[in-house]
Amino acid sequence: MKRLSPASLFAAALLAMLCALQLLAILRTAPAWLPSELAIALQPGESLVLGRQELSAPRAAPRQLLLQRDASGAWLLRNSEPAQPVVLRQGEARLRSSELALQAGQVLRLGAASFTVREAADGRVTLDDGAHRWTYDGAAVLRDGGMQDACPDTALSARLVAGWNRLAPQSLSLARPLVIGGHLMCGNRIAAAAIEPGQAALLRLDDGRIALSARGAQPVLVGANGVWQDVARRDLSLAGADGFALGRTAFAIETAGDTLRLRPSGQVALSPAPDTNAPAALTRTWRERAMWTLPSPSPLAWGVALAVLLAGGLAALPLIRRAGRGADRMAARTGLARVAAAAHLAAAAMLVLVSQRSIGAPGAGISLLLAWGALWLALCWQRRASLLPLAAVLLLGAGLLVQLEMGLGASDSGWLRHFQNSAALLALALPGALLLLAGVARGAVSRPVTERVLLVLAAIALCGLLLQVCFGGETGVFDIQPFEFAKFALAALSAHCLALAAGGAAHERRDWRFWLRMAAPVLLFVFLLAAALVRVDDYSPLVLLLVWSGAMLLAWCATGGRRAALLSLACAVCLLAAGSAVIRSGGEVLGSLGFYPERFQVWSDPTVHPHTGQQMLLGARAISQGGWLGADGLLGIAALGGAAGEALAIPAIQDDFAPSFLLHRHGLLGGLALWTLQALFLVALLRVATASWRQAAGVSDFRRAWLGRFQCFLLAGGAAFVAGHLLLSWGTNLAMFPIMGQPMSFLSSGGSHLVFFICPLLAFGMASAQTHEENPSCRSMSNTKS
Repeated sequence: MKRLSPASLFAAALLAMLCALQLLAILRTAPAWLPSELAIALQPGESLVLGRQELSAPRAAPRQLLLQRDASGAWLLRNSEPAQPVVLRQGEARLRSSELALQAGQVLRLGAASFTVREAADGRVTLDDGAHRWTYDGAAVLRDGGMQDACPDTALSARLVAGWNRLAPQSLSLARPLVIGGHLMCGNRIAAAAIEPGQAALLRLDDGRIALSARGAQPVLVGANGVWQDVARRDLSLAGADGFALGRTAFAIETAGDTLRLRPSGQVALSPAPDTNAPAALTRTWRERAMWTLPSPSPLAWGVALAVLLAGGLAALPLIRRAGRGADRMAARTGLARVAAAAHLAAAAMLVLVSQRSIGAPGAGISLLLAWGALWLALCWQRRASLLPLAAVLLLGAGLLVQLEMGLGASDSGWLRHFQNSAALLALALPGALLLLAGVARGAVSRPVTERVLLVLAAIALCGLLLQVCFGGETGVFDIQPFEFAKFALAALSAHCLALAAGGAAHERRDWRFWLRMAAPVLLFVFLLAAALVRVDDYSPLVLLLVWSGAMLLAWCATGGRRAALLSLACAVCLLAAGSAVIRSGGEVLGSLGFYPERFQVWSDPTVHPHTGQQMLLGARAISQGGWLGADGLLGIAALGGAAGEALAIPAIQDDFAPSFLLHRHGLLGGLALWTLQALFLVALLRVATASWRQAAGVSDFRRAWLGRFQCFLLAGGAAFVAGHLLLSWGTNLAMFPIMGQPMSFLSSGGSHLVFFICPLLAFGMASAQTHEENPSCRSMSNTKS
């Protein structure tokens, strides 16, 4: 039996220590209770007011709901606080308490303004206020039969969508609400001086009907046949309803005679002990939060998990054939064991992920076991311990520890979803990336096939960016951030093109087709810039792309000895630094120049912006409370499993400001340890990239040479993106840069960043490093020359 090397033992000891800290945090968590069922007993004609305390819903108002029964015994629900709407669920249909489908003959009264609904059919509604007539179809509005001029403050993306809606048929139009309020009649706005813009709007429902949406303290009345009702405060019948949602808290409904039973899930407030203080008509059943429970998976979850397991079996077929013959039988069996472990881990992660999205989340201990499986699999994937997987698994373990501490220390059950999602996605994405990218990184896939795969990835990335521009926002589209996938696709496609341009076969023709392939990354780069400028209200993607461009230019100069390009890059960096200093010294004048300069103004004076400035101030206070040894004075060891405190009040602390929580809990010494690991990870990536370039320069086969250059440029580009994320995140949290909404790699809970960028980059780097160990061509060639 082969003995483990001291480096492997050291790596295993460090990872075991980190896993022990995570387990200690769970074991030291104080018991917490949450209601499993709320039973409301009312007679016909009675009512009950429910609020934040009674519902255990953190986002509810003190007197949020009025639950009552009419004379016939039917259950009715009224939302008393329109600022937080209630979403009623009836099968697949969703009904918001703030929305009411319009019908012909109704009259809308918004303060002193009054509108009559003349027509409401076929996804179109016509309003008349006596002076003008508006026709709205869910996308565009016509005033007296003509389009209104664009509003002065309309963003470029809104102008593009409006132009598309003018030309496209209704079935292909992009939904845009019709805002009522203010003094302007332009674009998709109707003037109504009595209310503020946004408190009332018309929008297209999922079934195609046009509805009136009201949100705000001022009543929005709808009348028909002499009966008036406030849209946001009207009574909703619970007949046939499966449940309702209030913020992030969902309630399942079950009616049994005079008793209505509500079962809360999602974000539910925790209590150190069962609370018996409740109205006489309300009875609550309490349960203790469990750490090691697993809900019964649904048939869909089992089917998806078996499909993942089958895919892993197909990937292991070549190893199964090798395991039966040849001198490398032992190596094939070892590889087969790794593939089997990766497939089973990915299947278990898919089972848990589908279950927590459909039935309910498992206990934190189950998610921790999944995370441990992914970390140990990554550490043991290579036959020899190397710096890259060691630094990566320690960074991933530190990030999971921070997310676990936030979830266990919060006052509601919703915070644990960040840790559980990260653990499940890591256990799914990392084994999958190791299986999928191993063949590409090790040269098992031919160059033409790799080129086609890269083009497909680029096409998928472009489609995702277009979907985000059309249907999404700053946070992505369909709970996915396409920009993260586009970054990896851009790095891979650019690396391939640079590898072709830097060398290749002597017989390869460099005609217009060759240079057209070289220009492919430019198209993706332009789309990334467009998505960053049009849809993302932040300039951090531009900074990331700038860092990546500069790093790729440095790599191109270093590999080709191009000094002129290096000098141009240095001049550009100096100009950017000077421009940043000028913008920061601009003072209050910058606030009137738009959103981007306003961020610099907030950086200079955090008190000028109510949200971003408060975020910066709260983060700085949390860091100062941590000091060198953490808030507990023991590097956070004594605080494991304890309350997270006021640090959770920082907006977006789970992703953008996760470093502030780390420094608050574990102190500046913990931050220095994290900085060291991050630097080692970047150094490991660059070491593998350098070794790939040397291997490419030392072989005569142009295919192996292309593979080495491809590995070099891809790993250099990936390291540049990671360095950009670390730079932006640390600069944001330490107030060295303006607030920029980018997660910190490995530490934050950004699922898209972990799945679409970090895991593929890590898997490709590990496979590339393993290729260098298995391919001694460079060493043999150097020995021959000597």
